Amino acid sequence: MDQEVKTISSDAEKRPEQVAKYTAKDSVFTSLFREPKYLLQLYQALHPEDHEATEDSIKNVTITNVLLDQYYNDVGFQIGEKIVILVEQQSSWSINIVVRCLLYLAQTYQEYFESTKQNVYGSKKLELPKPEMYVIFTGSRKTKPEYLYLSKEFFDGDDSVLDVKVKMIYDGKEGDIINQYVTFTKIYNEQVKLHGRTREAVLETIRICKDQNVLSEYLSGREKEVVDIMMTLFNEEYILKTYVESREKEAFEKAKIGTAQRLHEMGISLQDIAKACQVTVETVEQWLGFAKV
Repeated sequence: MDQEVKTISSDAEKRPEQVAKYTAKDSVFTSLFREPKYLLQLYQALHPEDHEATEDSIKNVTITNVLLDQYYNDVGFQIGEKIVILVEQQSSWSINIVVRCLLYLAQTYQEYFESTKQNVYGSKKLELPKPEMYVIFTGSRKTKPEYLYLSKEFFDGDDSVLDVKVKMIYDGKEGDIINQYVTFTKIYNEQVKLHGRTREAVLETIRICKDQNVLSEYLSGREKEVVDIMMTLFNEEYILKTYVESREKEAFEKAKIGTAQRLHEMGISLQDIAKACQVTVETVEQWLGFAKV
């Protein structure tokens, strides 16, 4: 193990409150392909016949407005004015990814029309870059279809309604950037089984990948950064869990108060209301404003 990893390991002893994110692999995926160099390698893995593409010819169009209840995707990019490619990384199987890809595409087109100042309500025919949608699946599955179709999965094969075609990628070609990322996820999964969601699992993943020349250039140049994006403070998870639980408790109590008020309007006694809501009579009195100050 090199000196830098040893240094990071010693830091881990001082920071036991950190655990690996549940989305650690997703974080590496988006970080990796945020860089033009690796985004070009991703495109070349998908289109090995294109020898003219350069880093400058690729425009990142990943949906970044990831506010609550809004859709977002992992990686989206456009090559010139001809093609837009959306790539998702999934470790658990869900046929709903086809629908999500459709929504990602619709939003990507909307942003494209705005950036190119095209009027979807005008009479002039819109110029559309050709769409391609991919899912890199890193989980375990017995059957591995090459494509998923919206029409087949949701409309009994009737493509006259609406169709979306998503190409599934499971391993990539040996040595290409997709294959390296998939290998990285498998190594990480093995280390989590051995060490749990710990800093040690992350560090061992990085060490093994470097030794096996898997994403070695990416990992060597930013080891500490990669560790940081894969880890999270335990306190952050605890605070989020506590916040969610408190909001659920608050909503539950509001529902009980509403029930108590309706029962009171119906003439139900405070004792029966308390029994129905499984609280004390004093609590019901407070809810209804009868409690003495």
